[in-house]
Amino acid sequence: MPEAVLAGIPTAWRVIGDGPVHALALHCSLAHGGTWIGFSAGLQGVSLTVPDLLGHGRSGDWDGVSDFHSLATRQAMAVLAAVPEGPVHLIGHSFGATVALRMALENPDRIASLTLMDSVLFCAARAAGGPAFGDHIAQHAGFAEALAAGNALAATEAFQAIWGGGRPFDSLPPAQRGYIVQRIGLIAAQNPVLNDDAAGILAYGRLEGLGVPVLLLQGAESPAIIDAINAELARRLPQVTRATVAGAGHMLPISHAADCAVRVQAFWAQIANAL
Repeated sequence: MPEAVLAGIPTAWRVIGDGPVHALALHCSLAHGGTWIGFSAGLQGVSLTVPDLLGHGRSGDWDGVSDFHSLATRQAMAVLAAVPEGPVHLIGHSFGATVALRMALENPDRIASLTLMDSVLFCAARAAGGPAFGDHIAQHAGFAEALAAGNALAATEAFQAIWGGGRPFDSLPPAQRGYIVQRIGLIAAQNPVLNDDAAGILAYGRLEGLGVPVLLLQGAESPAIIDAINAELARRLPQVTRATVAGAGHMLPISHAADCAVRVQAFWAQIANAL
């Protein structure tokens, strides 16, 4: 596994596969790059670069003060620069999807396509109006209260009950539970961008100007706000395809890795055929 200081952040990453097609995949919060191994097994002819984002895996810790989302985006952009020259298919899951979208907006030149799996850009649902964002905040009240009280375990249990894809937290291996509890504070660190759009992702005309084909992939059993987010993104993005993975929840690239891989590679083929 290569390791280097990228964008000022000690960064670990790996490349899975050795095919001629290059892709970069960004994991969800509380995970690491290794969660893409199952997904990569379903890809044909692909070299998939998977970094550990800031505060995760073997990469450096967040300092607790700086703009977490901006740092993670700069880190991911530096990893992209290390991918061999040529077009790159960019993939993100959950938090990683919000970073991927921001990367495509800020520097689209090398991006061949963008796949967003269960993006958690909550401010998109907020901007659309309707009950989804308010319901989301109410659903997370117990998590927010536990986190504010410093009860990391209770906060983690509340968070995983919503976003764990249906798997009970206490069913996870002890090491994995400890890893997640240790990082649960990173969820609140994302709020300025995910809830309040501090990065200006939704600024007028910005999404509409993205000249990159986008696949919005979601789990059929994902939290309701995911559909509201994707509906708003689909309304504004000029080149967009929506798809749903039957039986999958929020952790679709892990729980339904093969299905996701087939759909993503079919999307890439669709783009190639249109050229």
